[in-house]
Amino acid sequence: MTQAYDVIIVGAGIVGSSLACAIAQQKSATALRIAVIEGISEIRQYSGENFDPRVVALTQASQNLLAQVGVWEKISAQRACAYSEMVVWDGEGTASIHFSAAEVRQVYLGHIIENSVIVSALREKLLEHKNIKLIQPAMVTGLVVVGKTGGEFTQILLDDGSALTTELLIAADGANSKVRELAEFVTYEWDYGHTAVITTVQTELPNRATAWQRFMRTGPLAFLPLPCVDGKHFCSIVWSAEHALADEILALNDADFCLRLALAFEKKLGNIVQTAVRFSIPLRQRHAKEYIKPQIVLVGDAAHNIHPLAGQGVNLGLSDVFALAQEIERAGERGVPLNDFSILCRYQRRRLGDNLIMMSAMEAFKRLFGNNSLEITWLRNMGMRQLDSLSVIKKFIVNAAAGLH
Repeated sequence: MTQAYDVIIVGAGIVGSSLACAIAQQKSATALRIAVIEGISEIRQYSGENFDPRVVALTQASQNLLAQVGVWEKISAQRACAYSEMVVWDGEGTASIHFSAAEVRQVYLGHIIENSVIVSALREKLLEHKNIKLIQPAMVTGLVVVGKTGGEFTQILLDDGSALTTELLIAADGANSKVRELAEFVTYEWDYGHTAVITTVQTELPNRATAWQRFMRTGPLAFLPLPCVDGKHFCSIVWSAEHALADEILALNDADFCLRLALAFEKKLGNIVQTAVRFSIPLRQRHAKEYIKPQIVLVGDAAHNIHPLAGQGVNLGLSDVFALAQEIERAGERGVPLNDFSILCRYQRRRLGDNLIMMSAMEAFKRLFGNNSLEITWLRNMGMRQLDSLSVIKKFIVNAAAGLH
């Protein structure tokens, strides 16, 4: 039996779930039938000294969006760690830059939050909306577009043999998007040559509500602050390293890894007391040439996937959510059908350029700090020292990093 929906969102992660909630609460969308398809039904819960190894650095703009869909209060009441400072330094030199929320008259720059905390809150909110049906666990296995110029519908097939039709299909199913593959979107992609080693560590000294990042020729190392538990200090680690170095790091026993990590971090937070299990993620940049086709749109990592060195991946995805939800709301207020291609064109115009700029900036940073020539190192360090003394430019960067522009 084929079931019909006005909107189908594939993927119930942070981006997909927040988009479903943002659409469902619109005044013009109360009659819309929305389906959210998710392949994984269980969300692992973490507590005490056990932290989700996957964390996100949410900007204030992203926090505002989560507040609008009604989940921020629940998230912040759990394990959200605000950070008010950022320290970045060149591991191959002596220069550093210090960013502070006080420079832009803010209390904090953002929050470090476990992925599972955000997803759990969003899944609960999904169930509160009567016009959303969460279908899980379910995987998309096929896709047929009926009509190429709008005014028609898209049919998707699920792994249980059922079929769903929709006026608007939204792919929020991550970097390895099945919808993107089935719809034959063209992507530009390349291997960064890095593997991200992620874990949680206990540090000897407090993290001081600071996000730390050391840039090395072999890749950046980030220490992201987590809440204190029973007087113990914790940080989430993202060590992006060349493949050979990453393999070496992963092969170390816990004691040797803690020592190696402390030295790589120049013991900014003292010794590393202990570490949780380490995980690795090969890093690859991927960007869809177009985010849209008739009746189909890509959002979040399904559209663009970047290096984690600035922690902007989820924030870019939530900016997609904000833009697409606004265009859908505008269409509803004007009585424009959801499969009208102009809706998607406006969304793409708003997001494609901004995402490309961010991706280009991250690639430039990676190449700049990956160059170990004496001339480049000297110029890089001189530039960082000058930047640290230019308050106007620093304020601009801090505003951008906090999502305040």
